[in-house]
Amino acid sequence: MSTAAYVFDAYGTLFDVHAAVRRHAERAGPEHQRFSDMWRAKQLEYSWVRTLMGSYRDFWQLTEEALDYTLARFPSVDRSLRADLLSAYWTLDCYPEVPAVLKELKSRGAKLAILSNGSPDMLKAAVKNAALDVILDDVFSVDAIRAYKTAPQVYDMVTTAYRLYPDAVSFQSSNRWDVAGAQKFGFRTVWINRLDLPDEYGDHGPDLILRSLESL
Repeated sequence: MSTAAYVFDAYGTLFDVHAAVRRHAERAGPEHQRFSDMWRAKQLEYSWVRTLMGSYRDFWQLTEEALDYTLARFPSVDRSLRADLLSAYWTLDCYPEVPAVLKELKSRGAKLAILSNGSPDMLKAAVKNAALDVILDDVFSVDAIRAYKTAPQVYDMVTTAYRLYPDAVSFQSSNRWDVAGAQKFGFRTVWINRLDLPDEYGDHGPDLILRSLESL
């Protein structure tokens, strides 16, 4: 079946989640990468746990809570950085290849969309900052259904909105767990393995593995 829609995860796929800490790396100190890794890990952990509990909080709240936890775990990092790090998260850098890839896919006549855990305001700011708002057709936030990936109803937002069968959708994510969830739902999946990580979830493998979006 031909691809009717290309749908992208946002954080880690289109936008560099470590850009916020990297902008303040000198102030954060020598552990800045470990700090950034933990901030991201706790942000995702909170989303999974809250979905399982049925106790939703939007992704911005989880981002703040994850940062507070990480600051507590890294006492060497000055807490006065908190406001600057949160501010930087609203304007994360997109990966260099993203605009050109999206424009090329747009020229093929397919729908282009983001499907993200991010809150609507977070996504609007990131998309506008990267000037992707003039390319994308839609930005789907889980906030509409108050449940996070990999809940099947998240992926169903796309097929319902576009009235498509799942296998008409190509879904791209740098998060292997997200790829597994999308594959289980029925999407054709592309894992953007930017860090050359080992594979996981062998029973729900991607259709394609790329090092960046450039080859899509």
